[in-house]
Amino acid sequence: MNACVDLGDEVADALRERRPVVALESTIIAHGMPWPRNVETALAAEAAVREGGAVPATVAILDGRLAVGLGIDAIERIGRGGRDIAKISRRDLPIVVARGGTGATTVAGTMIVAALAGIRVFATGGIGGVHRGAAATFDISADLQELAHTPVAVVCAGAKSVLDLGLTLEYLETHGVPVIGYRTERFPAFFSRDSGFGVDAQLDDPREIAEVMKAKWDLNLEGGLVVANPIPEAHELPRERIEHAIAQAVQEARDEGVTGKAVTPFLLARIEASTHGDSLDANAALVLSNAALAAGVAVAYAALRGR
Repeated sequence: MNACVDLGDEVADALRERRPVVALESTIIAHGMPWPRNVETALAAEAAVREGGAVPATVAILDGRLAVGLGIDAIERIGRGGRDIAKISRRDLPIVVARGGTGATTVAGTMIVAALAGIRVFATGGIGGVHRGAAATFDISADLQELAHTPVAVVCAGAKSVLDLGLTLEYLETHGVPVIGYRTERFPAFFSRDSGFGVDAQLDDPREIAEVMKAKWDLNLEGGLVVANPIPEAHELPRERIEHAIAQAVQEARDEGVTGKAVTPFLLARIEASTHGDSLDANAALVLSNAALAAGVAVAYAALRGR
């Protein structure tokens, strides 16, 4: 165990006993949703993991320490802090730790900390990817590089729909990251169940996903996997509606000069406003669905390792 990692008691017991654990990110709490919906959703996601037979491990940086398994007080601290809380990816980790700072981990940041703790399954909303217009801006999320190098399976509702999904999938293919569709042959687009692109394989049972994870790492193949779980049908937003909202939000970001890691929170907030809160409800629903599936995958993977 890395000396910079602090495990919550429940998580430490589960890892010691080789029981299933699911990592959960904290950027969605600080930057993805407003207070108090952010904390409500975070606690509901933890409950969904427990209901699925696994132990939740929400990840953040607290006072220079890598915290794995936050208590309610810490989750509320991140939630109330909102966008005043630093957003932590790979490049930010050493700076924040050295300065004794506090921050919310992105997909990439959470993958790093989860791997240090020995956690192989992580549930999030959607992964980052290649931004629209990246040919000019070179704006590509660090999440993709992390998936290429860090051995964690990421359960998500595809990539965030504000991205260039075709180029995102091309990047993952180039770097050897399997994209598995859970009960679907189509890659989901966060708010929508079908992006118009396919996946590498459709698997219909968490055990099948766990077997692919084990085979990949038994073969000493570097990196993680994307487990693409479409948003529950009842909460899906029509592609035409969400594309209109995205196009408007992207133009507003350009007009206001928003760049870097501020782009995604800006776009999501604008989309929430233009959809009158429907996107926020959809976001919460897909997070809970992903948490439940991740628990099933973690349980199956723990059983395979035990065997």
